[in-house]
Amino acid sequence: MRAPRHDTDEQLLARTTGDPAAFGLFYRRHEGALLGFFGRITRSAELAADLTAETFAAALAGHAGFDPTRGNARMWLFGIARNVLGTSLRHGRVESEARRRLGVDLLVIEPAQLRAIDALIAQEGDQRVREWLAELPPEQAEAIRARVLDERSYPEIAHDLQCSEAVVRKRVSRGLGRLRRRLLEDAA
Repeated sequence: MRAPRHDTDEQLLARTTGDPAAFGLFYRRHEGALLGFFGRITRSAELAADLTAETFAAALAGHAGFDPTRGNARMWLFGIARNVLGTSLRHGRVESEARRRLGVDLLVIEPAQLRAIDALIAQEGDQRVREWLAELPPEQAEAIRARVLDERSYPEIAHDLQCSEAVVRKRVSRGLGRLRRRLLEDAA
């Protein structure tokens, strides 16, 4: 018999009913990614933690409905996360129905935990920005990096790139448009 830590996510979900520790391992594997996902969107450690808790509660409550023929467990979990986020946005608050059904108390987060989540949000966000910029045409990525991240003026950037301000503005605009579409795709 394999050690549980080597099991796939799908195997862990399949074993959850008879072995609650299997879901605990699934939770530990994906907690950081979910906190980062919600943190990038909300920019709030406390809200990210609440949304993450509700997502895992919904996943635990619905684990028996997971169907590996429809996708992997991580995709399933992030589908739940998107639904939790959408519901929370529509209602203007984090729902806690799944936690209530499971009898889970209100999540209390200590200041040290909030700082750790904030650090994770910053790290995950910075990594995601680097990934997104790498997907852009180099001239758009360079213009966005200079204007948005380095907060340089259009005339200064145009001088350095030896082009007009209008060209720089167009590169920034097009690049941000692509990034906006990408963000919407990731959140969907």
